[in-house]
Amino acid sequence: MTFETLKPQIETIVSNTASSTDDKLLQICQLLEANIEHYNWVGFYFKNGDKNELKLGPYVGEPTDHTIIPFGKGICGQVAVSNQNFVVPDVAAQDNYIACSITVKAEIVIPIFVNGENIGQIDIDSNTPDPFTEADERFLEFVCAKVAKLL
Repeated sequence: MTFETLKPQIETIVSNTASSTDDKLLQICQLLEANIEHYNWVGFYFKNGDKNELKLGPYVGEPTDHTIIPFGKGICGQVAVSNQNFVVPDVAAQDNYIACSITVKAEIVIPIFVNGENIGQIDIDSNTPDPFTEADERFLEFVCAKVAKLL
């Protein structure tokens, strides 16, 4: 399934008034993981109140011990500080990578902005080496912009 065919489905999930925000976020994770072959773990992290840390939100994939990530630590923690997309073609080559599973080969993290503030991110792990393209980045920016309207 292409990114363009997934966009209307994302919009449908976001606009569903009968679902809670967490339900919508989980549905987005499920949609992406089920339809994009190289998305093996899909989840959201959000700023944990006034603390300089991220807290795990809805996700699909293998369970993770990383429910709290300090700002600056790992790829997600770096995105919380840099406010920039981070694409990691080979996690083994990253000094500051937090290993979640030995099967993970690559990661992409895209920040979510509300009123110009980085309040969270979507985090995707792949068991495929170097699978993420600019098309993934643009699509996930679209997803994050839609998610921002929920928050």
